[in-house]
Amino acid sequence: MIAAIIIPTFGACGLLFAAYYAFLTSLIRVDPKDKKYDAGDALRGARDISVSQKIFDISNAISTGARAFLSKEYQYMAVFIGLFSIILLLLLGLVHDWVAAVFSTVAFICGSLTSILAGYIGMRIAVYANSRTAIKAELGFGPGFVTAFRAGAVMGFSLVALGLIVLYFLIMLFNLHWPSAYGDHEATRLMYEALAGYGLGGSSIALFGRVGGGIYTKAADVGADLVGKYENHLNEDDPRNPAVIADNVGDNVGDIAGMGADLFGSFAEASCACMVISSQSVDLSASKDVMSFPLIIFAVGIMVSIVTSFIATNIKVVKTKNQIEPSLKTQIIVSTILMTPAAWLCCYYFLPHGEFTVSGMEGVTLIQIFVCICCGLWSGLIIGLITEYYTSSAYKPVQDLAESCRTGPATNIIYGLALGYLSNIIPVFCIAITIYITNKYAGMYGIATAAIGILSTLPIGLTIDAYGPICDNAGGIAEMAGMPDHVRERTDCLDAAGNTTAAIGKGFAIASAAFVSLALFGAFISTKGLTSVDILQPLQFAGLLVGAMLPYWFSAMTMKSVGKAALAMVKEVRRQFSEHPGILTGETPPDYERCVAISTSASLREMILPGALVMLTPLIAGFLFGPECLAGVLAGSLTSGVQLAISASNTGGAWDNAKKYIEAGALGPEHGKGSPEHEASIIGDTVGDPLKDTSGPALNILIKLMAIISLVFAPAMPGIGGGLLVQTHH
Repeated sequence: MIAAIIIPTFGACGLLFAAYYAFLTSLIRVDPKDKKYDAGDALRGARDISVSQKIFDISNAISTGARAFLSKEYQYMAVFIGLFSIILLLLLGLVHDWVAAVFSTVAFICGSLTSILAGYIGMRIAVYANSRTAIKAELGFGPGFVTAFRAGAVMGFSLVALGLIVLYFLIMLFNLHWPSAYGDHEATRLMYEALAGYGLGGSSIALFGRVGGGIYTKAADVGADLVGKYENHLNEDDPRNPAVIADNVGDNVGDIAGMGADLFGSFAEASCACMVISSQSVDLSASKDVMSFPLIIFAVGIMVSIVTSFIATNIKVVKTKNQIEPSLKTQIIVSTILMTPAAWLCCYYFLPHGEFTVSGMEGVTLIQIFVCICCGLWSGLIIGLITEYYTSSAYKPVQDLAESCRTGPATNIIYGLALGYLSNIIPVFCIAITIYITNKYAGMYGIATAAIGILSTLPIGLTIDAYGPICDNAGGIAEMAGMPDHVRERTDCLDAAGNTTAAIGKGFAIASAAFVSLALFGAFISTKGLTSVDILQPLQFAGLLVGAMLPYWFSAMTMKSVGKAALAMVKEVRRQFSEHPGILTGETPPDYERCVAISTSASLREMILPGALVMLTPLIAGFLFGPECLAGVLAGSLTSGVQLAISASNTGGAWDNAKKYIEAGALGPEHGKGSPEHEASIIGDTVGDPLKDTSGPALNILIKLMAIISLVFAPAMPGIGGGLLVQTHH
C-alpha cells in the first residue's frame, strides 16, 4: 500500500519543515533582557534600549489581545461543537443508522478540533513573528522579507500537513469498524459518507473564525481610520490612536486565524467530496490507493511547495523593494508549474490504467482525470493573476480609481463598485470553462478533482496569505515603537506587496470554494438519487431564487454587524480624545485595552445570527421541503455567492491599494497624505474594509458549508418527492 507510506511520510515532512522555520524565527530575540542570541538582531547594541523595550511591550500587547479573543471565541465554539454533535448524532441515528451517526459525529469533532488547532498555530506564529520582522527590516528588505515569509510558511505547511495526517488516520480508524471496505462496495460507501463529517467540522469552525475574526478586525480598522486618520489626521499606526492595538490584533485573528480556518475547510471538504463520489463507483472503491488519491495529491503538493519555498528564501532572495512582489508571484507560478508533472505522476501510479466508470460516466481514463486536475490548478492561477490586475496599483484599474479621488469620495466609490463588477468577468468564464471540461470528462468526480487541483499548492497559497498581515503588524510595531523612519518605509513596501498577493489569495480561495461547493453538491445529489435541478419545476425554481438571495442576506448581516461594532469603536475613540486631550499631545497614554474589549465582545455577539442563517437553511430546506428544493437552494447560493464574493473582495482590495498609491505620492506630492484626494481614498478604503475582509471572504464559507451540511445530513433527509411540508407521490 504505497499510499500508506506516502501520505503520513510527506505529511510529517510538512510538519518538520514548519518546525524548522519556526526555530529559525525563534533565533531572533525580542526581549531586550535576553542576550543569548544577539546575532539574531545585529543592531540591538546600537538601538536605544527604550525602543527595544517598546518593541517587546507592543508585541506582547498584540499577542495578549489575540489570545484573549481566540480564547473567548473558542469557548463559543466549544458550546457549538457540543450542541451540533448532539443534533448530528440524534438526527442521523433516529432517522438513518446509529453506527453511521456515531462515526459522522466523531469525524465532525475531529474536523472541528483540527480547524481550531490550525487557526491557533497560525495566530501564534503571526504574533510571534511580527516584531521579529520589524527588527529584521531594520537591516534591509531581504531580512525582513525572509522573516515574514518563513513565519507564513509555518502556518501554511503545518495547517495542510496536520489536516492531512488527521484525516488519513481517521480513515484508518474507520476501517477498523468496516474491515470489508475496499472489497465490499456498500461498506466502502458507508465509511466515506461518515467521513464527510470531517469536512463539516472544519467548515463550521471556519464560519465562526471568518465571521467573528472579520467583524473584529474591521470594527477596529474602521474605528481607527475614521477617528484617527480622517478626523484627526494621525498616521496609520500612530500610538496616540486608542484603537491601534485592536487594529493590529484584528490582523491576526481575522486575516490569519480566520483565513487559515477557511482554507482548511476547503481542504477538508474537497478531500471528502472527492472520496465520497469515488466511493459510489464500484471501479474506484475497490482500491485503498485509488480512494486515497486526493490525499496523495495533497501530500505531493506539500513536497512541491517545500521545493518552491527555497526560491524565495535561498535562491532568488529579495534585495530591493522592486523584487518583493515578483518574488511572491514567482512562488505562485513556480508551484503551479512544478505541480503539473507531479499531478501526472500521481495519476499514472495511483489511478486505474484502463477505462473506469465514475459519476455515472463510462470510459473515463487517467488522462482525463489529469486534465481535470490541471484545469483546476491553472484556472486558479489565472483567476489569481486577474485578481492582481484589478487590485494592484501597478495596473490601470487601481490607478484610475486613485485618479477618481480628485473629485471626491463619491466618484471614488462609484469607480470602485464598477471595478468590482468588471472583475467578475474573466474569473467567471474560467470557472465556467473548467466546470464544463471537467464535467464532460468525468462528471462530478472531474469537478471534485479540479477542486483538489486548485488546492494542491495550498501550503504556498497560505504562506503568501499569512505573509501580508505579519508585515502589516511589523509596520505598526515599527511606528509605535519609534523605530527609524526607513524601517516603516520598508515594512510598508513589504506590506504593499502582501496586499496584492493577499488579493490573489482571495481570488484563489473564491475559485476553490466554487469548485469545492459544486463537488459537494454533486456528492449530495448522487447520494439522494437526483439527476438534475429542473428550473421548470416550481419547488426547485423557488429554492433557486431563495438560494440566490441568501448571499445578499448573509452579506447584509455581516456588514451591518461590522457597522454596529465600528460605531461602538468610533464612539469610544472620540470619547477618549474628548475626555483626555492629552492623548493627542502625547502627554496621556490611550486606553488600548478598552478598544480591544469592545472589538472582542461585539464580534462574538454579532457572529451568531449569520452563523445560524448558514447552518439552519439547508436543514430547514431539506427536511421540510425535500431534497429537490434543497438542490435548488444550493445551486442558487453557489451561482450568486461566487460572483458577489469576487466583486466584494476586489472592490475592497482596490480601494485599499488606491489609498496606498495616493499616500506614496503617485498623484503628486501635493496630493499625498492629508490632501482631499487622500481623505477621499480613506473613505473608500473604510467602505471597502468589510467587503474585502468580512462579507466577501465569508461568502466562500457560506456556499461550502451549506453544501457539506446537505451532504452529511443527506442519509437522514426525505427521499425524492419527500419533505415534511411538501410531499408528492410518484
